[in-house]
Amino acid sequence: MTTYKEAGVNIEEGYKSVKLMKNYASRTFTKGVISDLGSFAGMFELGKYKNPVLVSGTDGVGTKLAIAFKKRKYDTVGIDCVAMCVNDILCHGAKPLFFLDYIACGKLEAEVAADLVKGVSEGCMQGGCALIGGETAEMPGFYSEGEYDIAGFAVGAVEKDEIIDGSKIKEGNALIGIASSGIHSNGYSLVRKLITDLDQDFNGENMGDVLLKPTKIYVKPIQKLMEKFEIKGMAHVTGGGFYENIPRMFKGDFKAVINKNSFNIPEIFKYMMTLGVSEEHMFNTFNMGIGFVVCVEDKDSEDVIKSLESMGEKAYKIGYVKAGEKGLCLE
Repeated sequence: MTTYKEAGVNIEEGYKSVKLMKNYASRTFTKGVISDLGSFAGMFELGKYKNPVLVSGTDGVGTKLAIAFKKRKYDTVGIDCVAMCVNDILCHGAKPLFFLDYIACGKLEAEVAADLVKGVSEGCMQGGCALIGGETAEMPGFYSEGEYDIAGFAVGAVEKDEIIDGSKIKEGNALIGIASSGIHSNGYSLVRKLITDLDQDFNGENMGDVLLKPTKIYVKPIQKLMEKFEIKGMAHVTGGGFYENIPRMFKGDFKAVINKNSFNIPEIFKYMMTLGVSEEHMFNTFNMGIGFVVCVEDKDSEDVIKSLESMGEKAYKIGYVKAGEKGLCLE
């Protein structure tokens, strides 16, 4: 008699992975969680909102996963997955509430899947949200053995009258950049083309470890910042770099004028430029050391930077808002 296992799907390994995953997911549970892992759906109680708007975002990790496969290090890319989603919804002032993940593979290894979820769990704790469910799909013949894909979905909430949508941005407002932790999770197809030796030394670190540094999650410092200052707009600097992402915070026709010498560019980006990538292309692909940008009144810029620094963040006044055709000017 032909079995599911003979077709390439090991149900017992799936049960084992779920058991391991539950240990990581349960530690993220927050007050609003009212369902248990293993239910058909996750449930979350909104709590004390007057007129809540739900804000959602979904994303994956992309080809950064290929580096994780080669290094056989799986416990950081889950952080990336959460970061890509919660940082996006944060741009509109939303507090992340809960997260769901999706993992697909050719042949399931329970320990590897659990390591992926361990990273997701850590990301959720950094983002202050609960991991309330997910899906693990074993798909033999569709994915090669040893390959995994991971994607996620985050939901947050914000009071309707507190949504940050760029409508209050004016000419002369300051743009404050907050440092990234490295490359984050974008541009890795280009990274892998440029850097093939993952075991090479790079300024005293293993190159593979440098490339696998997880994406910084900005939720907690930004939430504290919103309590003290009027934030007019925010941008998560992901794929498309400066040119695509910073102007996304503008509702009107404004240009972001950025001083490229106003912040520290990490050595990994400088190294990639020595391998033949133009500066303009780098700024159009990578975060270049600035992972998140907030727009504030110019008079508040110094205090905003001091506040971020008191929370352990590196922050810089990187430019200002200018009226005119929507876009970005790098000076």
